[in-house]
Amino acid sequence: MARPFTRPRRLVTRLLSGRAGPDARFGVRLVTTVAATALVSVPFAVALVLVESRWGPLHRLDQGAAEGLHGAALEHPAWVRVLDFLTDVVWGPLTMRLLVAALVVWLLFRGAVRLALWAAVTATAGGLLGLLVKNAVERTRPHLADPVAHAPGFSFPSGHAMTATTSCAVLLLALLPLVPRAWRPLPWAVAAVSVIGVGYTRVALGVHWVSDVVGGWLLGLAVVTATTLAFEAWRANVGRTRTTPAQGLEPEIMAEHPEPPAGVR
Repeated sequence: MARPFTRPRRLVTRLLSGRAGPDARFGVRLVTTVAATALVSVPFAVALVLVESRWGPLHRLDQGAAEGLHGAALEHPAWVRVLDFLTDVVWGPLTMRLLVAALVVWLLFRGAVRLALWAAVTATAGGLLGLLVKNAVERTRPHLADPVAHAPGFSFPSGHAMTATTSCAVLLLALLPLVPRAWRPLPWAVAAVSVIGVGYTRVALGVHWVSDVVGGWLLGLAVVTATTLAFEAWRANVGRTRTTPAQGLEPEIMAEHPEPPAGVR
């Protein structure tokens, strides 16, 4: 009779030696993906607990930032119009989702079906999860005297901040292989300014607390991490080399030249 734990021990030995079968290696990658996603989700979980428990220091931070930025907005009406344009047009959820939709169509045209699926799933999962958490937490938005802006629905997490995070990450990771290496810091900078900027506009307009924005960033990061690690597990399973964020998710897209549609030459 085989000793207890003999088979699991043999499996671990094979995995460490690289002699395990493809199914076993793929299973390990999926388990690693789940574990890494859970780890990245911890900061959001902590933020959620602090918001739900109305932790004093966080409450004072939220209140102080809201009142300070609101006072500045009341003194500069022209700046409010700029913030409205940035938050609703330049960095608005509709703009971000249209950019991701255009990316998905372009990827499908190039034949990068799995990358297009990853982009669509990431954007959709982010939107649905954000809405689910909003309705579960039911946090009210700031109530300020002489408000300069209004927004419907609940407050935590910020949908604008989360959509900007997931959308900018999708655009970056999909399109970086097309950007010359020397120019790659530029799209990273644009993405960072967009994500931070939209968070600032939401607090400055008095429609979100600082913790709402941070919660949106953290939850968006968790969603992108989960879908990206799953995509990387698939890449490894089909024999493609691992990539880094600086390379983009699928560097091979640079070498892909799909056949044009029938009748187009």
